[in-house]
Amino acid sequence: MNKLKAITIIGLLTISWVTNSQTSKYVESIEDENFRVMSYNIWNGFDWGKDVVRQEKMISWIKSKKPDVVALQELCAYTEEKLSNDARQWGHNYSILLKTEGYSVGLTSSKPIDLIEKVREGLWHGMLHAETWGVDFFVVHLSPADRDFRYNETMIISEKIKSIKNENYMVLGDFNAHSPYDGDQDMLDDSHLIRVRESDAKNEKHNNLLDEQFDYSVMSCFLSLPLIDVIQRFVPVKERFSFPSASLIGTWQTKESVIKNRVRIDYILASRPMGMISTNAYVFNGEDTSMLSDHFPVMAEFELNN
Repeated sequence: MNKLKAITIIGLLTISWVTNSQTSKYVESIEDENFRVMSYNIWNGFDWGKDVVRQEKMISWIKSKKPDVVALQELCAYTEEKLSNDARQWGHNYSILLKTEGYSVGLTSSKPIDLIEKVREGLWHGMLHAETWGVDFFVVHLSPADRDFRYNETMIISEKIKSIKNENYMVLGDFNAHSPYDGDQDMLDDSHLIRVRESDAKNEKHNNLLDEQFDYSVMSCFLSLPLIDVIQRFVPVKERFSFPSASLIGTWQTKESVIKNRVRIDYILASRPMGMISTNAYVFNGEDTSMLSDHFPVMAEFELNN
């Protein structure tokens, strides 16, 4: 069992000593309740800003979960000011946006954010690297269309991760990739695999499968860094699905296919020191979020002090 002791040094700043039989790490933290990190793909920026009702409902829902940091994907038609306005409504006075065109990603926090790097070259949507709460965050949104491109993105991001000095970091967002942890669940019903095979066969430019099978290499590369899949640690495999939601019924999904095509493609991956102090994780795939986006939000909690 891991043990966590907190030593107060200046005001609210603490340094926590994390030990087990093999590892001893210092983790910089702020004295507070559990540290909550959320990731959410908001589906085309609420229809490129036109769906105000859905936007207001999602803001209210995020506020109710009291996250300390929120990573967002598909911030379409967003500006820095617009993201800041949303963030303030769920209690975050700090935010940063990758770009103002296309499918952007962003980060909001209750503490100041330091931008480390905005990366767009070689990436489908781009990646945001920023630091807040003493933790480096890599917010990603990998290719939804092509396995080979997605794998190349993984190589670029992995090199970025290897170059940082901070032991406390997370990679989170919409990876559009399957995890080897969920492989057995993927095999229970092949209707989704058949659908993707049919889609690949019609697409002369892109393929999402690897040799007509689900590709697990992208997530395996991240896990091998190593990164800790905190959702896998706390959420049973049958309850991990993060896509699709009922909001797609009547577009390109039916009530039956929404259930048959359930997959997990949204993740929160933590460094080893962060994984050691993870206390819980959630995939909020219930009715209260089923119409807020085509994705379900995910959240992880960490005990930064005791």
